[in-house]
Amino acid sequence: MVRVVCGATGIDLRLLEAAVEAAGEAILITTADLDEPGPSIVYANPAFTRLTGYEAHEVVGRSPRFLQGPLTDRPPLEATRASLSEGAAFQGEALNYRKDGSTYMVEWLITPVRDADGRITHWVSAQRNVTERRAFEDRQTMMVRELHHRVKNTLATVQAVLNATMRSSLTMAEFGRAFTGRIVSLARTHALITEDEAQVACFEGLLRAELDPYNENGRIRLDGPKLRLPSDLAVPISMALHELTTNAVRHGALAHPGGRVVVTWTVEDGSDGRCFAWVWNEHDGPPPTLPTREGFGTRLLNRILTAQVSAQVDVAQDEDGLRITVRVPLNGR
Repeated sequence: MVRVVCGATGIDLRLLEAAVEAAGEAILITTADLDEPGPSIVYANPAFTRLTGYEAHEVVGRSPRFLQGPLTDRPPLEATRASLSEGAAFQGEALNYRKDGSTYMVEWLITPVRDADGRITHWVSAQRNVTERRAFEDRQTMMVRELHHRVKNTLATVQAVLNATMRSSLTMAEFGRAFTGRIVSLARTHALITEDEAQVACFEGLLRAELDPYNENGRIRLDGPKLRLPSDLAVPISMALHELTTNAVRHGALAHPGGRVVVTWTVEDGSDGRCFAWVWNEHDGPPPTLPTREGFGTRLLNRILTAQVSAQVDVAQDEDGLRITVRVPLNGR
């Protein structure tokens, strides 16, 4: 144990030693020399051994540099040395390595200890593990970037929906109904994504949000594995589901009391990688038909899904209803 002379009088050094030993933060005391092989550790408290896995006798006489590794950034270390070379205290962060090889982010405050003549004799470093805090801050930064990106995309989507709805509507009343429904669907999807910590949406959840209001007497059947979609897939796919539901209610199976809608999906591994395939099947409704004119719903299925998520869309009119098959590549997602 190094005995540091305290400038104040009347303070029991045994009390100071007990306080340092009991401290929750890691404390290192090193020699003053900054050039390699120094500075040398002369004391490490129990909190340091708990943080790093090294016992005090394993670190005394070594430079704190041994805690650094391949992923330790150099700029914070260079800033630390520059400040200490001027005799000033320094607060910073760096990535360190434990004895078992695991890493942790450490925040340190290094202050000089001076003798009666003002010469620096030692450095005292108080260290705190801030790994969880840094991870939280990094997640927050990522989420802010994601939110900024999503807001830009959402505004562009709203503009596209507005323009397309205007082109495909014959009356203001028709425009109002269609535009409101599409915006409500878009908002609902974003709510599902935002509520999830991973910023994803469940495909079955997207389906139920559109189809559950029409599921009286078991006329809706959904069958597939649990599948979570990132926002770049969830938004265009949910818009497609909204258009298919709207078309089924107005012109297809859901416009008939006995009509049914069956949606099945699976994740497949093919020569081109993983693929998400889903089939929308309408049964026992009126004669199958797509929207009566080339409206936004048809354009969305044939263009937006293809352009935004590289989907393959196949539209067929079976004898008992509309059947639409969509294949979405999942590579990189």
